[in-house]
Amino acid sequence: MAETVKVDIPHKLTREAARGRIEGGFASLRQDMLGGMVKFEDSWDGDHLDFRARVMGQTVTGRLDVLDDNVHVEIDLPGFLASIAGKLKGKLQKEGTLLLEKK
Repeated sequence: MAETVKVDIPHKLTREAARGRIEGGFASLRQDMLGGMVKFEDSWDGDHLDFRARVMGQTVTGRLDVLDDNVHVEIDLPGFLASIAGKLKGKLQKEGTLLLEKK
């Protein structure tokens, strides 16, 4: 059964700074996946990001909204990948917090 992972990652940055860090993070993610088996697409509309990754015949879709004090992420996992939802949520929280820490 499919599952949606939802995570809110707090930040103390401006929206513009938070969005810039997320754009950089997605650029690194895309770079890491080049030449691999993952096809990755993302599209920004203001402070809203839609993204899709395809791997091994499975498609993962997600949405991300940069808000004043947090970033809200939702990722839809197909049934085949739903078993990793808990691990994915923890990893998103940890990596997202590191990415958005005020430096």
